[in-house]
Amino acid sequence: MDNRRAGRVSEALREELGEMIAYELSDPRIGDAVVTEVLVSPDMRHAQVRLHMGTDLAAQKDTILALEGARRFLRHQLAERLNLFRIPELHFEADVKLAINARMDHLLKRVRRGRPRDQAQSKS
Repeated sequence: MDNRRAGRVSEALREELGEMIAYELSDPRIGDAVVTEVLVSPDMRHAQVRLHMGTDLAAQKDTILALEGARRFLRHQLAERLNLFRIPELHFEADVKLAINARMDHLLKRVRRGRPRDQAQSKS
């Protein structure tokens, strides 16, 4: 499959799923989940939906279970909204890159504070 087509399909799925999850699902377990990325397999049969959620692990598991339960509804809505030959199977997972990036930023700040600045050394 063409990489540009996969990118367009991924973006369309991300936009539609983000809107449906934020505004149309009424399950209280979902909370404030935000779709950050959708990765479509080359054969368009599977899509990994990555979600940004809070830091509470129990709430993350509840959110993923709620979305797994709503998977058929979401696929049906996607089929109505998008003009695609095949709507991929949806697989939900927490987006750990955002949590890792926040931790890396924190560690880098700690390292910078511990090292003397170049300007302070040149004045001595």
